[in-house]
Amino acid sequence: MPSTTSSRRFDLIAFDWDGTLFDSTALIVQSIQNAVRDVGGTVPTREAASYVIGLGLAQALAHAAPDVPKDRHPALGEAYRRHYGAMQDEISLFEGTMPMLQALRARGHLLAVATGKSRRGLDEVLRRTVDDTVLAQLFEASRTADQTAGKPDPLMLHELMAELDVPPERTLMIGDTTHDLALARNAGVASVGVSFGAHDHQAFAEFAPLMVAHSVGELHDWLLVHA
Repeated sequence: MPSTTSSRRFDLIAFDWDGTLFDSTALIVQSIQNAVRDVGGTVPTREAASYVIGLGLAQALAHAAPDVPKDRHPALGEAYRRHYGAMQDEISLFEGTMPMLQALRARGHLLAVATGKSRRGLDEVLRRTVDDTVLAQLFEASRTADQTAGKPDPLMLHELMAELDVPPERTLMIGDTTHDLALARNAGVASVGVSFGAHDHQAFAEFAPLMVAHSVGELHDWLLVHA
């Protein structure tokens, strides 16, 4: 397909990170559970820990561990970062993610990241090299939950659209959680959900995503035709 503006529906495609591009859901859930256990809280179920993925860390941990006193939240956050950091090098992009991102860039799309990760955490992973490409080179811009308002507040997408000079009608948000799709709705942009991350895709319907992809390959194929 020609790399012309007229052949694209969306100029800016913003991706969530964990559970959408990065296969980290299981590690995040385990790290949340271990951190809550460390500080003496009631360990959340997998479903409860999965639900908070996509939120900023402080908000996520407070929601996952409601019986942990506020004065223990700093310790809870430190425990989470310790557990996650110990194993983060064992996880990687979902298979097929690099070819998809490279194909989108070749067609002239602007790519961005809108994530609940911290700035430090995202920068660490973006420094990785995959297939001889530094991940940071694939994205024109990014926003994290600790540098702007966290999801589902629309500010994250508003800032990305302003920075890259793209209007809402030319912007697409892709994510694996209801937080991502609520972010898109609140920002007035279209969305696509993926079912291979943290949230049950049956909950996506109320946010009216353009489609729900059940694999990276399916997402890639849809974007090349419809984005």
